[in-house]
Amino acid sequence: MRSIWNGAISFGLVSIPIKVVNATESHSISFRQIHLDDGGRIRYRKVCELEDSEVSTAEIGKAYEDADGTLIPITDEDLASLPIPTARTIEIVAFVPADRIDPLQMDTAYYLSANGVPAAKPYVLLREALKRSQKVAVAKFALRGRERLGMLRVVGDVIAMHGLLWPDEIRATDEVAPDADVTVRDKELDLADALMDTLGEVDLADLHDDYREAVEELVTAKAEGHEAPAAPSGEKSGGKVLDLMAALEKSVRAAKESRGEETEEAEETTGTGEDAEVTHLPARKSAARRPARTAPKEVGGKKSTSTAKKAAAKKTAAKKSTAKKSTARKSTAKTTAKTTDGATAKSTGGTAGSRTSAKKTAAKKTTTKKTAPRKRASA
Repeated sequence: MRSIWNGAISFGLVSIPIKVVNATESHSISFRQIHLDDGGRIRYRKVCELEDSEVSTAEIGKAYEDADGTLIPITDEDLASLPIPTARTIEIVAFVPADRIDPLQMDTAYYLSANGVPAAKPYVLLREALKRSQKVAVAKFALRGRERLGMLRVVGDVIAMHGLLWPDEIRATDEVAPDADVTVRDKELDLADALMDTLGEVDLADLHDDYREAVEELVTAKAEGHEAPAAPSGEKSGGKVLDLMAALEKSVRAAKESRGEETEEAEETTGTGEDAEVTHLPARKSAARRPARTAPKEVGGKKSTSTAKKAAAKKTAAKKSTAKKSTARKSTAKTTAKTTDGATAKSTGGTAGSRTSAKKTAAKKTTTKKTAPRKRASA
């Protein structure tokens, strides 16, 4: 890369010879001016007003125009001999945290290259000191006819310098901020946060200039005699936002869809502007309504949980009642067995006991009838 400035970095008593090269380049497409009638090029000629003749670049110098219009010639030698230390030196004046530099001050970026082998050691020393301190260097330097402010930082293995605007070159924001008092609600902030989270991060290396590519396609098509590419059809973006909440919700859904994420149930917003509210749609109903249930709902061949619990409770109560009755019957049977002097224990029901008593009575009567005739015969 071709250097645009040669000098040195002044780091206390350390001097580091360096070369300055541009760190950026423009890829924008430039156009020429033409005469619409015949397509001829429109060129600018440098003409001397006194002689009314065109002059070459080598014959052109610079001058300062005074308030009364007087031109005061200034040569390159005059500028090089200015009594300032930054004429050929990048003078470091302080080391500060990077967040102390307002991004509004950022200007053109440059790479600083060590100029020669002897410069390598102090160059690396400054680079490593900036890395370890996690600070940037604030410097002053003269370039292209004026003294400028700069910031030195480490980019990879190189020291980069950003030209900075002087603080008094940054305009105040008083005339730019909204005049009206606006209140932002928590719901709107929540949706804005959701949109930020959905969009996520991006690799800046993946971003490219769509406009430049479109212009290149247009130029290629016209050069080959083809029809110019048509503009893509679709919704027009921009315009006045009537419902901020609706716009935020729509943006969140669109961002999720573009990333292949599932979106939540559609929401309907009511109201406009600052008073917008969010109204959730009711859950969708099936086409045919189910009939009212008169029996416990079956799920997978089993009754519902509440019905099963009731049935289990009834069974438990029935078992307890049966157990109590059985205990009572056993107690009655023991008592009866004792009172009948070793007779066989009776069954649990009262009917079986009465039948046994009837049989014993009938047997006694039969014995009496058989004994009576014998007595008479003996007599």
